[in-house]
Amino acid sequence: MATEKCQMRALILVGGYGTRLRPLTLSRPKPLVEFANKPILLHQIEALKEAGVTEVILAVSYRADEMEKELKHETEKLGVNLIFSHETEPLGTAGPLALAKDILLTSSEPFYVLNSDVICDFPFQELEKFHRNHGKEGTIVVTKVEEPSKYGVVLYNNDGCIESFIEKPQEFVSNKINAGLYILNPSVLSRIQLKPTSIEKEVFPYMSSDKQLYAFELNGFWMDIGQPKDFLTGMCLYLNSLKHRDPSQLYEGEGIVGNVLVDPSAKIGKGCRIGPNIDLDIRLIKML
Repeated sequence: MATEKCQMRALILVGGYGTRLRPLTLSRPKPLVEFANKPILLHQIEALKEAGVTEVILAVSYRADEMEKELKHETEKLGVNLIFSHETEPLGTAGPLALAKDILLTSSEPFYVLNSDVICDFPFQELEKFHRNHGKEGTIVVTKVEEPSKYGVVLYNNDGCIESFIEKPQEFVSNKINAGLYILNPSVLSRIQLKPTSIEKEVFPYMSSDKQLYAFELNGFWMDIGQPKDFLTGMCLYLNSLKHRDPSQLYEGEGIVGNVLVDPSAKIGKGCRIGPNIDLDIRLIKML
C-alpha cells in the first residue's frame, strides 16, 4: 500500500523595504514587482507547490495588505494556503522563524525557508530528498559564483557536511556561497529566540559546529535580484533557462532578437525590433 506524501510548509522572508531595487519598489512592495510577467514571489510559490508544499508563511512587516490582496487569488488557484506572519519590528533572517514558531511546530515535517530576492532553477524536490537522506537538522543550498570575495563562502566535506563559513575571503578558499534557500527540521526553532537575529551569523555556525548542517549544490542558474543591475542579469539567466526548459513560452515573430517574453498586456507595433533578453510587460513599463 502506497503511503501518502507528507504535506510540506515553507516560510518566505519578505520583511524588507526594497530600497535597493528602486525605482521598481517606489510604487509596489518588492515581492510584487513583475519579473518575467508575474510577481517575483509567485515564481517561488509555484515552484514550492510543484514540490508538494501546501502552506506558505510570509514573514512580512511592510505593505502586507497589498501583498495579501494581490496574492491570495493566485495562491488559492494553486491550492496553497497563504499565512501572513506580521513583524512589529525587523527581526532579521532568523527572528521571523521564532515569530512563526507556533505554526511551524504543528508538524514534525521539515520546512523550507527562502529569501524573497532569489530567482533560480529551484531544486526543492532534490533538496528534500538530500535532506532526508543525511538525517541532520538543516540543509543550505549553495551555488557557485565568479567572485567569492564579495560573499560569505561555505566550506564542507565530500559528504556535504558544513565545516565552516568565511565572510568575504581575500584569498581563494572556495567559490560556493549560501544561495538563500534552506530546508530545516522543526528542532532548529529551539536555537532561535524571538528577537532580531541573523540565521547566517547566529544560528548556522552553531549548527555546523554540532555537525547538524549540510550543503546541497545547485546545478542550475541562480541570482539575487534585489538590485536593478542584478535584476537585469537575473532576467537574462531566467530567459536562457526558459529557452531550454520550455521554449514555447518565448515569443517568436518578425523583429524579435534572442530570448523575448511578451505578456498579453503588451502590444507590439509594426516595424518594432525587440530583444535580446527582454520581458515585455506593460505593467512593468508603467512602474518604470
